[in-house]
Amino acid sequence: MTLADRVRSAVAAVTDPELRRPIGDLDMVREITVDGTTARVGIVLTIVGCPAAQRIEQDVRDAAASVAGIADVTVDVGVMTPDERRALTEKLRAGRPARQMPFGPDSLTRVILVSSGKGGVGKSTVTANLAVALARQGLRVGLVDADVHGFSIPGLLGIAPGTQPTRIDDLMLPPVAHDVKTVSIGMFLRDGEAVVAWRGPMLHRTVQQFLTDVFFGDLDVLLIDMPPGTGDIAISIGQILPHAEVLVVTTPQPAAADVAIRSGLVARQTGQRVIGVIENMAAFALPDGTLLDLFGEGGGAAVARALSADGDEVPLLASIPLSPALRRGGDQGIPVVLGEPDDIAARAIVDVAERIAHRGRGLSGRALPLRLG
Repeated sequence: MTLADRVRSAVAAVTDPELRRPIGDLDMVREITVDGTTARVGIVLTIVGCPAAQRIEQDVRDAAASVAGIADVTVDVGVMTPDERRALTEKLRAGRPARQMPFGPDSLTRVILVSSGKGGVGKSTVTANLAVALARQGLRVGLVDADVHGFSIPGLLGIAPGTQPTRIDDLMLPPVAHDVKTVSIGMFLRDGEAVVAWRGPMLHRTVQQFLTDVFFGDLDVLLIDMPPGTGDIAISIGQILPHAEVLVVTTPQPAAADVAIRSGLVARQTGQRVIGVIENMAAFALPDGTLLDLFGEGGGAAVARALSADGDEVPLLASIPLSPALRRGGDQGIPVVLGEPDDIAARAIVDVAERIAHRGRGLSGRALPLRLG
């Protein structure tokens, strides 16, 4: 290989941070020349104003400079033509029609809804940390914030206010935080704006658009942070994703456990399978060794028992103690599983992620190829 060929190979391996694929595969690399020890590298971005432009340019510069014999690098940045963008979107879809929901029963992506009976049990905090922990297991993870009226996922993941999905023609690319592709209604609202008068049909369309118009690419797991209760969105997602799996989050408090049971039963009525219960805000140890159970005890186990039926046991996957580190990570936008991984709450969530990561999706409801003869 010539020196220019080696530079091209290094540059082509740079990953687009939004599309999560090498820019060489995305046809973003243009002419590369080498004059002595100076490399001149041409690349094109997908759109004008690409939010990842600076990172891509720096990564390309670093990749070219890493080649032995290169001392200086100049990067020329352009933008794809409409025809090039059209070819790119067709490549990314890999033959799938536009505006088609890719998470149906035949999909290889596991869809897991995280639900709760009532608000204030830490469901979204658990969901955000679980998504990051699953990504740390090496899985490709997407996260939909379906809690339209009480969205909090962007803040919990440290996504800056005003960050929106990137549009490449009719593809909408979700922002990526801590290796989790994320979309939330909060990304489409002005700072401080609230969703007030939305009702059933509008909520249904919003959730459906998140699942059809947002291009997540190939995912191993799609988590959906559900709104509390059993309202319009729960019913809509039950209709759209009847094959989804469900995690129920509760606190040890009997009042929270009672309504958490109802959310699990409603999910089961739509055909969804409850795969586990997570108890949050459980007792924590004081410095003198005594346990402080602010919210009582036993709620998680009670929900798991109540949802276990007809031989289909629903396990209590974790009992996450009250944790200042867990709260602190949510406020800072640095999930505790990353910021303070040795915290007892972080370890409990990572344990749940490991159990989910090693549990394959069942074949129920999926069309399987049949070979005759």
